[in-house]
Amino acid sequence: MLILVTYDVSTIEKAGRRRLRRVACACKDFGIRVQKSVFECQVGRTEWVQLRHRLLSEINDQEDSLRFYFLDTEAVAKTEHHGVGKPLDFNEALVL
Repeated sequence: MLILVTYDVSTIEKAGRRRLRRVACACKDFGIRVQKSVFECQVGRTEWVQLRHRLLSEINDQEDSLRFYFLDTEAVAKTEHHGVGKPLDFNEALVL
């Protein structure tokens, strides 16, 4: 499944900056950064459970925001991209 993960972590305090880094690292472990606080994650059910648990354990519900958008193939087909950074196709080999 393709999941779009978006987050907004308060960085006013040092603990918030640490949370921000940890949330970004968790997202990087499961997906590709498409904007500063937006990741596309192609995951199976087990990976999804792991990613969700990891992110929910990092954020502060009183200060931060975390959203998951589940994109089906129809939504992906309707996605437009403009500007820099060519979108990656998860179905192609990721050779850098």
